[in-house]
Amino acid sequence: MKGSESKVVIIEYASDLYPERLRYIENPPSRLYVEGSVEILNEFGISVIGSRTNTQYGEKMCKKFVKDMVQYNINIISGLAIGIDSIAHKTCLRNGGKTIAVLPSGLKNIYPSANRELSQVIIDNGGVVISEYENDAKADSAKFLERNRIVAGLGMGTLVVEGGFRSGTSVTARFTEEEGKPVFCIPSSLENIKGKATNELIQNGSK
Repeated sequence: MKGSESKVVIIEYASDLYPERLRYIENPPSRLYVEGSVEILNEFGISVIGSRTNTQYGEKMCKKFVKDMVQYNINIISGLAIGIDSIAHKTCLRNGGKTIAVLPSGLKNIYPSANRELSQVIIDNGGVVISEYENDAKADSAKFLERNRIVAGLGMGTLVVEGGFRSGTSVTARFTEEEGKPVFCIPSSLENIKGKATNELIQNGSK
């Protein structure tokens, strides 16, 4: 039932439900706390990442590419952060797709709190919210970086919409490359400070 309290499922590394792609990343989570449609964790998905303080151009491009991917039944994976992450999740839902949100906190301590309602909408519409932390764990700077390796790990590749120089976005792109997966980047104006990460990644060989 929509809006009802859903059950948190704990998936151990040895479980058949454990996402297969996560098994092959460096330092895979020993367990996952999951709320929602567990089965989509092993379906085809693309990670979509970008700046928390996105530009209008970034929002427009994120909406365009996510809408296109949903039309090809590609699940959208992101980190539930303010900015591009939220736009990706919401655009996916608006177009009838399924999305996976990876938290830097426990499932009963949604971060950011402003996206608590969005997390429930994701669950109610066939998506899933996951974390490697116990339910009441609070977010901190180390957990953001740890979360990013899972975002990269779950996807078949990563689409970088926008990102500043040496940002968390760049870290997630690096995780993706280290896993041997493709990184796709949306080119940006040289005047856009939020385009530094994408332009640099393209210069270094990303698609």
